Amino acid sequence: MGIISWIILGLLAGAIAKALLPGRDPGGLIGTALIGIAGAFTGGWLSAKFLDRPIQNQFFDLATWGAAIGGSLILLIAYRLLFGNSRD
Repeated sequence: MGIISWIILGLLAGAIAKALLPGRDPGGLIGTALIGIAGAFTGGWLSAKFLDRPIQNQFFDLATWGAAIGGSLILLIAYRLLFGNSRD
């Protein structure tokens, strides 16, 4: 997959992570989208490094989507823990 595919995958994974963890995010829509993109890259790296499951070069591979959504969830939770009360 090219970089554009990873960005699109990250945006969609960030939206899915936001739907799974509803609530008020400190960064809003743009912050959630950036977390989704970073989560896709992070999830792919973690999957290849620790689970010995390299990410396929196909956009519609279930493992690729699972890694992207999982990485987005991890980063969204960490972001909320670190900066969750900054908008009060």
